Amino acid sequence: MEQPSFDVRVLLAPPNIQTAKRALLIQPHPDDNEIGMGGTMAVLANAGCELHTLTVTDGSQGNLDSTATPEMTREIRRKETQDAGRHLGVSHFYFLEEPDGTLNDIVDLSEKIADVIRQAKPDVIFCPDPSLPYEGHYDHIVTGRAAANAFHMSGRQHLETSAYPPFSASAIAYYFTANPNTVVDISAYFEQKFEAIALHKSQVNAETLAMYRIYFQMKGAELAKDRGFALGEGFKALSHLHTHCFVDALHI
Repeated sequence: MEQPSFDVRVLLAPPNIQTAKRALLIQPHPDDNEIGMGGTMAVLANAGCELHTLTVTDGSQGNLDSTATPEMTREIRRKETQDAGRHLGVSHFYFLEEPDGTLNDIVDLSEKIADVIRQAKPDVIFCPDPSLPYEGHYDHIVTGRAAANAFHMSGRQHLETSAYPPFSASAIAYYFTANPNTVVDISAYFEQKFEAIALHKSQVNAETLAMYRIYFQMKGAELAKDRGFALGEGFKALSHLHTHCFVDALHI
C-alpha cells in the first residue's frame, strides 16, 4: 500500500508564536512576564496581538520596603502588575491570588489555569520553563508544569471546575529557558521592556535594574547573533504533539 507523503521537517519544526492574534502570559509572580519576555510582549502588542496576563501568586512575600505588611505588598504588586502590563500593551488581567511561595499542587493549579485558558481563548500560551536546569524557586516549577498540563486539560470535553466550553491553544512557549528554539527580535522594544520592569518599584531598585540591563543586553546579543538583528528574547515553543510522549521534543 502506498504511504502518503509527509515532510517530517514540519513535524520537527516549532510553531510560529509571532502570528498569534491573542496570547495568554502566565507568570508565577507579578514581575516575571516583564523580566522574562517584556520585549516580546511589546512586539506582539504592536503587531495587533491581544495580550492577556495571568498572575498566579499574590506576590505578598517580596517588597524592598521591609516595613510593608503582606497585605500592603499584595495591593502594591497588583497595581504594579497592571501598570507594567499596560505599558507593554496588555489589555486583560487575571489574578489567582495564591499565597506567595506556597505553590505545590500541580493538578489543582492546572484546573484553575485551564479555566482561564477557556475564558481567554489564546492562540498561544507563554510561561516560565519548568525544566530550567538548577531552577530553585518552586513557584516557577509548579506554575510551568501546571500551565503545560492546563495546555492539554483546557480542551477536555468535561472539566467540572470550569463553566466555560472547551478550548485548546495551538502552542505553548516557555521563557526563562535554556533551550530556545525561537528568538524574537526585540531590538526596537528593549527600552520599553526596561521601562516596564522599572514600574515594579517594590521589587527593583536602580542597582538591580542596571544589573538586569547589562545581563539582558549580553544575552539578547548572544541570542540574536547571526540572525540579522541586535537583541533577542528566546523561547522554547512547542505544539500539542510535541508535549505528549514526543521523545524528540528536546531537539525541536
